[in-house]
Amino acid sequence: MSPAIRVVGLSKRFGKVEAVRGISFEVARGATCALLGGNGAGKTSTLSMLLGILLPTAGHVSVLGEDIARHRYRVLSRMNFTSPYVDLPKRLTVEENLKVFARLYGVLRMRERLAELVERLEIGEFLRRPYGTLSAGQRTRVSIAKALLNEPEALLLDEPTASLDPDVGDRVRAQLAEYQRHAGATLLIASHNMPEVERMCSAVLMMRAGRIVDRGSPGELIARYGRRTMEEVFLDVARSTGPAGARDADRATTA
Repeated sequence: MSPAIRVVGLSKRFGKVEAVRGISFEVARGATCALLGGNGAGKTSTLSMLLGILLPTAGHVSVLGEDIARHRYRVLSRMNFTSPYVDLPKRLTVEENLKVFARLYGVLRMRERLAELVERLEIGEFLRRPYGTLSAGQRTRVSIAKALLNEPEALLLDEPTASLDPDVGDRVRAQLAEYQRHAGATLLIASHNMPEVERMCSAVLMMRAGRIVDRGSPGELIARYGRRTMEEVFLDVARSTGPAGARDADRATTA
């Protein structure tokens, strides 16, 4: 079976700044993979190119077997994403926002799907409030509900539990993991929450300065760096110490 996500030689330049530098990777169908790196490593630019929001300067992206540059609209209904940096229309209520996006994605049995997500993500108490009046944590939960509306086969998550308190964050991670198991969906998560990565992800791609400098399972990376946690591994990579500081591991492989 072909991978859910395949990236080959992907680059993105903004003027003189090369945000993404010729990266290649694959994510197997049904896997949960983390894309990690410090601020400015190129994670958000990479996710934006996977969605077709940004055009690559060079390279190739395919998602669920479709070339994003040529046939993006064949696959968009089977994908979704969430990011704390992308707001929904602020004047619309939460319910109105979710209904608009449900129609855009052609969701069948919209009422039943909305009711299910409202219950699972516990957003009923502010369902009729304008989105712009919500707290950051409440907006995060609504954005995740939006991302799950169409039961996507490929789900891209940029900081999915940002602004959530530990209790709500734990429940949201449990809901995402349950969705992944139930639907067999592929999840690609950009996160700075290393316990979240250790809990949810079977594969990790480590980015620094626009390149993939290491990859493996959380356990493999922890062992390779001689560390106890992924947070310690993250610090090694961000500070260019340890194995990733000594070599470029940017080679195409399946995550």
